[in-house]
Amino acid sequence: MTSTHPTPRKPWIETPLIESATLSKAAGCRVFLKLDLLQPSGSFKSRGIGNLIRSALLDPANKHKELHFYSSSGGNAGLAAVIAARDLGCPCTVVVPHSTKPLMISKLRAAGATDVIQHGSSWFEADTYLRQNFIEKKADEKDFDTAEKRNIYVPPFDHPDIWKGARTMVSEIATQLPPRDTPAGYAFPADAIVCSVGGGGLFNGIVGGLEDYMRSHPTPDLITGTTLKNVRVLAAETNGADSLALSLRSGSLQSLPAISSLATSLGALCVAPQTLKYAQSPPAGVDVVSVVGSDAEAAKGTIHLADELRLQVELACGISVEIAAGSRLRDAVPDLTPDSRVVVVVCGGSNITAEMIAEYRQRLQSGWK
Repeated sequence: MTSTHPTPRKPWIETPLIESATLSKAAGCRVFLKLDLLQPSGSFKSRGIGNLIRSALLDPANKHKELHFYSSSGGNAGLAAVIAARDLGCPCTVVVPHSTKPLMISKLRAAGATDVIQHGSSWFEADTYLRQNFIEKKADEKDFDTAEKRNIYVPPFDHPDIWKGARTMVSEIATQLPPRDTPAGYAFPADAIVCSVGGGGLFNGIVGGLEDYMRSHPTPDLITGTTLKNVRVLAAETNGADSLALSLRSGSLQSLPAISSLATSLGALCVAPQTLKYAQSPPAGVDVVSVVGSDAEAAKGTIHLADELRLQVELACGISVEIAAGSRLRDAVPDLTPDSRVVVVVCGGSNITAEMIAEYRQRLQSGWK
């Protein structure tokens, strides 16, 4: 398929927003869950990766070309790339490190990957191999970039088109939340949004989406001089995958020496530069708070969703759920009242099974902290 085809549809969906009775009771405020695990790929990645692929098809420079997409992620980004490309009629090859679990490789193949290539011991090595062999070759080499064909690189998180796709979640949340009884003094219908941070694609989308919302919804309170309450974005990470927290402590972009958390989907050694920029200097109307929890806390969040809603999510998502249920929410947003609204992005993730959740439950019962 080429971009001469009619405008490609969006390869993601609007997902439900539901209020959680048990989380609201635990938190002492109204907690809503944005169920992005229901995206076609099983995670929020369908928005950003899908938007990047769709944007490539709409690019006039790609008119009359056959596009082949290449993703360097054996996790949710790779799965989102394969499914979005498939649904838009394009081939997609994924390069994964040898550490990628057979579960994910089989999911990539079943979803329709043109090929799944294993190379290197880390994502960095797999990514380098992909770019050197499929993206950065000279234009005169066979099958790289001809009059008829073009290879397109799909990074996991660090790309403006990916952040733009993730932004679509914010406008959905704004329309799905119930209206406030007393809207004066509030710039946005939620007091706080909790989202997990790996490389920062989701976080950049949330903060950028809030920035867009504030600009497009000027409020009369600005004229009267009323002080508006900022929206607080809680950037959730786990110990051992907390590259944003590390960079914030250092005051500059820093890389973790290794990923030691079980929440491997959060395992970006270094966040995108834009992520640190947003966290250090968020746009007007937005506050950012870094929150880091343990793998055990993430497991509690995963189990909570499985028990209350029969939904299965990775630890990378579970940490945001547990933060909303516990004392960390009150620490990050001390002025919460029973009428306050907190939205948890249930970002999903496909590297989870019922057996893994049962194992987490057993470990917690044995004293996992």
